[in-house]
Amino acid sequence: MAETKPTASSVKATSVQAKKSSNAISWIAPIFCILAGYCIWRFILGDPNGFNTPGTGAFWPEHKGPKDALHRIYEGGIIVPLLLGMLLMVIVFSIERFLTIRKAMGNGSIADFIRKVQYHLANRNVDAALAECDKQRGSVGNVMKAGLRRYKEMIGETALDTEQKVLAIQKEVEEATALELPMLQKNLVFLSTIVSCGTLIALLGTVIGMIRSFSALGEEGGAGAAGNLAIGISEALYNTALGIGTSALSLIMYNVFTTKIDAITYGIDESGFTLTQSFASLYK
Repeated sequence: MAETKPTASSVKATSVQAKKSSNAISWIAPIFCILAGYCIWRFILGDPNGFNTPGTGAFWPEHKGPKDALHRIYEGGIIVPLLLGMLLMVIVFSIERFLTIRKAMGNGSIADFIRKVQYHLANRNVDAALAECDKQRGSVGNVMKAGLRRYKEMIGETALDTEQKVLAIQKEVEEATALELPMLQKNLVFLSTIVSCGTLIALLGTVIGMIRSFSALGEEGGAGAAGNLAIGISEALYNTALGIGTSALSLIMYNVFTTKIDAITYGIDESGFTLTQSFASLYK
């Protein structure tokens, strides 16, 4: 019987462990933000002291005669709390993503870190390269560290040829990458959704406000109704302004975070290339 040649699959399973993370913020934050948006609209923008004719009712008092522009936003209607909630969501998820991505970027420059690892590998000092990963403490460092551990194992492995060892290192890097990238992209969907929906929801609020204004014009008639129509239109446009501002802020933050994620992803790709090329050239 012909002898079976060992393959890379015979190497022990990856040492990379899945990260445990709570997804509570993904469903708690939107609910909390919408409720907070309603409270701002109802109790701050809808403060009875800010109107000449305070209304009655618990959920949506119909106050009349706002004394300033801040309280005039209240008359934009029930769409305003939703828009305020979306604005709060942009702020909350921007802070959350900033902290997560800042941690993922680690300490110092990614390019400098990779150059240091390349230097240590060129001098066959894997332990020093691992020490650099502990200092970096970011996603690139985590992926590099996982690859370096397998790199170190493959140096003393005699059952596999060079090509199989390189494949084993590459597989380890790919598995570590598959665990790191989802954490970077998590919750960005909220920002991208708000970019698309913010303006549409604001437009809905504007249309509803216009319908109410023209309906009042038809019922009252006369020059006085024209004045009320102008006030109603200005109030309806607050929805548009708030929605456009929210969408613009969400788009800016989304682009900022995706740019930073792209930089980390590039560093991870370069790390994998560094490990495989170094091993292939030094341990033929």
